Amino acid sequence: MQHSVEATRMESVERIPERVRFGRCELLPYHRELRVDGNVVPLGSRAFDVLLALVEARGRLVTKDEVLQQVWPGVIVEENTLQVQISTLRKTLAADRDVIKTISGRGYRFVADMTAPDARSRWPDAAASGHDVPRVSTNLPAATSELIGRDDDVQNVRDLTTTHRLVTLVGAGGIGKSRLALAAASQLVPMFEHGVWHVDLAAAPEQARIQDAIAEALHLDATSSGADRGAAAFTGKAALIVLDNCEHMVEAAAEMVEGLLQVSARVRVLVTTREALRCEGEHVLQVRALDVPLELTAGSEQLMQYAAVKLFAARACLPAHLLSERQVASAIASVCHKLDGIPLAIELAAARVAALGIEEIATRLDRPLTLLSGGRRTARARHRSLRASLDWSYETLSGAARELLHQLAALPARFDLDAVIEAGENVDMDAVTAVDCISDLVSKSLVIIHREFDTQYSLLHTTRAYAVEKADQADAAYEIAEEVKMQTVPRYDAARTRSVRSGIVGSRPWRGSVKRLAHSGEASQPTRRAAA
Repeated sequence: MQHSVEATRMESVERIPERVRFGRCELLPYHRELRVDGNVVPLGSRAFDVLLALVEARGRLVTKDEVLQQVWPGVIVEENTLQVQISTLRKTLAADRDVIKTISGRGYRFVADMTAPDARSRWPDAAASGHDVPRVSTNLPAATSELIGRDDDVQNVRDLTTTHRLVTLVGAGGIGKSRLALAAASQLVPMFEHGVWHVDLAAAPEQARIQDAIAEALHLDATSSGADRGAAAFTGKAALIVLDNCEHMVEAAAEMVEGLLQVSARVRVLVTTREALRCEGEHVLQVRALDVPLELTAGSEQLMQYAAVKLFAARACLPAHLLSERQVASAIASVCHKLDGIPLAIELAAARVAALGIEEIATRLDRPLTLLSGGRRTARARHRSLRASLDWSYETLSGAARELLHQLAALPARFDLDAVIEAGENVDMDAVTAVDCISDLVSKSLVIIHREFDTQYSLLHTTRAYAVEKADQADAAYEIAEEVKMQTVPRYDAARTRSVRSGIVGSRPWRGSVKRLAHSGEASQPTRRAAA
């Protein structure tokens, strides 16, 4: 029996690199040591074997029976014996205790971001397996702040990515798609032999540059075409590619994704975009806003349990004693509620606390686009203000879709398709065009669809404010154009008549009449601005 136990232990050791790091911890299987902050910590033999079993699974669910069979082979033990060892491990891991997740009624999952720092380490060990398996590689950026309120979402993305070859995270601008994808991908690094690679397409504004962006991120040969480079790099390999911010080049991204999936059955792709790629085999996950309290009069302790409130408090660096005051917690909850739980909007509001205070922010959110600006200096331009984030989506819309969005801003909080068609009629839009436009607005995450007893739609508070602003600008532009037309047509006709009589019709000398009128003092101020 002892020989069987030792054989099982050696098999586990041989399937894990010589050194594995996660959080503040370092695991040395061959030395049977666990170090925390560089110091060896005491850990019983059984607890160590349980840890090896979980680490070896590399994020996969390990059932209780599997752990019992591996740690106590051939021995009948009570289930609470395993629970005692798990408890011991969590206590030993201290601040990293949450890397061991309990899956109720099923088993455990080790969710840490693990790396093998020794360049010669292999996972699984090449010598033991007889196969040439490259070391784990990744270019994922390290997180610089805590991801709040997304634990369940991260786990869901992890599970979907291990089940589907193409997973697409869609949602409104600033909803947190990129952070969610990166958090999930970082936990999946040990599961992909040939690495997890992040490609940020936000920096590649031209569709023709998507191949170059991918090639640069993956360090591919620049002498061949983009498709050839992808195929050559991943043929027959197991890798996860995170294509981030695809909404401004959806068609090119879709083509590239299908090409990558075709070169190897072990390649998987995780996409973030405001609009689904509509590729074969795509599994679309709608990323929702953070939970916000509906009852703002609840106690401070209850309000602080909501993810949106936690995020605001964390980003505003508010002290714990202040958060315990019900008035403060209620003001934060009010801000988060008005911002629909959108993480970017909440973070931008939190950045204003030092200058304005929480209650002042709450009272000024009737004009959120003016208030919510001044984000991180290092953030991309579209994440430095709420207006810039919405501009990113608005600019991809057709003229008809923009007009319909302006009309929807005047509708009640929720509305049905009949209301959409009626709104379209206000701008001489037929029913077929209105249906096409609402579909486009939904697909680009500017309109939210609610599928309950009957299909209804709604706009986020911030999107509605943006649509109103754009509608006002469009109305003002129209009025200016009409005034210019009214004041310039008579002079246009006179100038054209003179040109015809003089035989120089093609030179169009009347074109300068708008500017001459604008600066003559006869035109109104809006007309002079338009002509400038």
